[in-house]
Amino acid sequence: MARPRARDLGIRVGHGQPGPLNAITDVAGVRVGHATLVSGDGPLVVGQGPVRTGVTVIVPHEGDVWREPLFAGTFTLNGNGELTGLEWLRESGFLGGAIGLTNTHSVGVVHDALIAEATRDAGPQTEFWALPVVGETWDGQLSDINGFHVRSEHVAAALAAASNGPVEEGNVGGGTGMICHEFKGGIGTASRLLPAEAGGWTVGALVQANYGDRDQLRVDGVPVGEAIPIDEVSSPWTTVRSPLGAGSSRSGAEGGSIIVVLATNAPLLPHQCARLARRAAIGLARVGGYGGHGSGDIFLAFATGNRDLSRASGESGDPRSVASAEFVVDAAINPLLLASVEAVEEAIVNALVAAQTMVGRDGITAHALPHDRLVEVMDRYGRGPSGNSGAAAGV
Repeated sequence: MARPRARDLGIRVGHGQPGPLNAITDVAGVRVGHATLVSGDGPLVVGQGPVRTGVTVIVPHEGDVWREPLFAGTFTLNGNGELTGLEWLRESGFLGGAIGLTNTHSVGVVHDALIAEATRDAGPQTEFWALPVVGETWDGQLSDINGFHVRSEHVAAALAAASNGPVEEGNVGGGTGMICHEFKGGIGTASRLLPAEAGGWTVGALVQANYGDRDQLRVDGVPVGEAIPIDEVSSPWTTVRSPLGAGSSRSGAEGGSIIVVLATNAPLLPHQCARLARRAAIGLARVGGYGGHGSGDIFLAFATGNRDLSRASGESGDPRSVASAEFVVDAAINPLLLASVEAVEEAIVNALVAAQTMVGRDGITAHALPHDRLVEVMDRYGRGPSGNSGAAAGV
């Protein structure tokens, strides 16, 4: 059964119009798949569990993603995290494959598994190579992160499950064991459909949200975190919360991370994709993320509006030195920038709304953001169902 989303509760984030699914899959050709691993309860036994982790994959278009690259760009707000392949992406401006999201200590296996899938598809092409993009956030507060439970078959399962339909959110895939603003977090997605006079383009966002202090949480500008403090709904970080991050750059609420992937069907050049990626930081800030010292806040944007770029990237082997591409003129890019901000903002809120309470290792519990209290607080500030009479009708 699909979990509720912000708009199902009558909460509208921002002012833009979402696409039909209000998901990154509103960008034609984009597919998302998850493999979710949940097993065991009780005390942590490294190598056995409890396990609360998984893999999410984003397939950027319907063609051969390993041999037909797309223009892309990236931005890092704070770098205590990993998104592999970014050096070549920055250098070349191309995204050349599926994107994987998982936990911090499983980046290597997901990276290797994606290469294995790519080379298997390539057949006997011995000169084929790949630099996959794989992102991570740390789920070790709830899961046996040092047990290395994610394996290559889980990556294959996530790829096989990839669909262009509605996207599961919350405790799924790479987001299974994640915590956001000291509530249960995880995967979230949203989209914005620009009006025809602004190009009619679609922008979609998918986040793996695992960051944030409770008192910083804002929903559509409302101080929800202050209104639902940890003495009302306890934090999974209660035993390690401290202003200094409990002696570790990745311990405590301050040391979480977020990976954001933005997609658009607009024809953008790599530097324009990077401009969209930078705007993800504003969407994050609107919800209360500030890129703390121990946080890995890394964002990527890709554009499907130019296709058949194999010759431009040299993948085709064509010796001709000139290729053509279309692009949105910079004077018309503002609607895409705003759409990126709002899609990221709503995707994070959707991750929080969809997530369910999870008991992890050693009985540590990440509580879901309580829907009744969220609606009550939003209504108090005139931003809930009572003040957004049309919001509940949205996607």
